[in-house]
Amino acid sequence: MEYRRLGSSGIKVSVLSLGSWVTYGGQVGVDSAAECIRTAYDAGVNFFDNAENYAGGEAERIMGAALRKLGLRRSSYLVSTKTYWGLHEGVNEKNTLNRKRLFDAIDGSLERFGLDYVDFIYCHRPDRETPIEETVWAMSDIIASGRALYWGTSEWSSEEIREAWDIADRRNLRKPQMEEPLYNLFSRRRVEEEYARLYDGIGLGLTTFSPLASGLLSGKYEKGMPEGSRLSMPDYASIKDKVIKPGRLEATAKVGAIAKELGATTAQLAIAWCASNRRVSSVITGASSPAQVGENMKAADLVARLDVETLARIAEVTEALSDRTRTN
Repeated sequence: MEYRRLGSSGIKVSVLSLGSWVTYGGQVGVDSAAECIRTAYDAGVNFFDNAENYAGGEAERIMGAALRKLGLRRSSYLVSTKTYWGLHEGVNEKNTLNRKRLFDAIDGSLERFGLDYVDFIYCHRPDRETPIEETVWAMSDIIASGRALYWGTSEWSSEEIREAWDIADRRNLRKPQMEEPLYNLFSRRRVEEEYARLYDGIGLGLTTFSPLASGLLSGKYEKGMPEGSRLSMPDYASIKDKVIKPGRLEATAKVGAIAKELGATTAQLAIAWCASNRRVSSVITGASSPAQVGENMKAADLVARLDVETLARIAEVTEALSDRTRTN
């Protein structure tokens, strides 16, 4: 397993990490989660991603219980949470990054995890009603309190990230260190174009999610909609048409053919492709079984084999269908 610095920070994260979106609390309980975490940890993964709203808070409870069951050294792994949507319907309890919500959020997450601190806390989406300066002050104070060690954003625009960083810089506050964006073969524009000036400019690190485009790049949708797959679930019906766009199934099959030549699966190649971008600190993978975790982890060894020619072949069959193309 390769370890990369999180942007300009001193902390190192495994280039592949394990997330809990969709699975924990929905498909995976404590025992299965512990088996998945153990498999990933034994493969070298040191970063486990979560969020307060995943499964209504159950994902944090399950991950915390699984980590206690495994008895891993706290210093040997990194845990994240994200906040914005909240768990309740009160006026200051959802869809906000105001100071009260952020302090309540970190305390709630720590209680559910059963941890003294999390390593990373993200503002899960931008809040355009709360002044960014209020959010920056609150996040900086959370870091100063020791309840989290680094803070960042998820799916913020480059302008919003830069504004937050500039406010922190002027006020001598803790700066946002990382962004967690969508990134895969079909979703590339934000990481490769919009954020380009932030990597060297402010030392932004990336922990990217959905390397398989909600399962599309696993190849499992080429022959229809498998029962139990993510896009077959009612909660994900709204994103089905956004993922399975015309031409993408055919492109995925061509990526699969390239993967076969390399002795890999379509999913492994798609994950390795994300990690081949050196601006990416860690690629967050998902899995509902230890076997699936093990298969995903094999992508780490594939990264070094993606030479210029192979990357060009992948680009030839996917780039026209990605969000970098204006007509898409």
